[in-house]
Amino acid sequence: MKILGIDPGLRITGFGVIEKNGNRLEYVTSGCVRSGAGELATRLKCILEGISEVIAASRPQEVAIEKVFVNVNPQSTLALGQARGTAICAAVIAGLPVAEYTALQVKQSVVGKGHAGKQQVQHMVRRLLALQGDPSPDAADALACAICHAHGGRLGGLSTRGLSVRKGRLK
Repeated sequence: MKILGIDPGLRITGFGVIEKNGNRLEYVTSGCVRSGAGELATRLKCILEGISEVIAASRPQEVAIEKVFVNVNPQSTLALGQARGTAICAAVIAGLPVAEYTALQVKQSVVGKGHAGKQQVQHMVRRLLALQGDPSPDAADALACAICHAHGGRLGGLSTRGLSVRKGRLK
């Protein structure tokens, strides 16, 4: 099963595709969709087209995306939410199921602690997928989201029956 992980952002949206074979995870591809500067509508179109291209090229069966956290700046939170919604639309248009995870859940799954730094996430993604080097921070976050889904996702991963979420962690 191929899983597309997405780390949404208005300027840079990270993506990462992994393949799950039993308990083994294999790296397929990763990168970033860069929307640059300009009008919001044009940037959202860039995200939609970029994620749609990734879906067409890699043909994932499921999508995992990071949930938006509330920022101090409401404008930033709103913009991030719009980028996230656009990425979800690309998946839904392609007929793919979408699972959502908090940053704490993703970090807990990949690093073992919910408040891990970006470098720790990059390092663990590199190790878990046996990569030659660290992926970019945005691609690493997207790959980590896909890994989280593969390890315990509600769609095609391990069963989460009987588990609950407390403070962003599976219990």
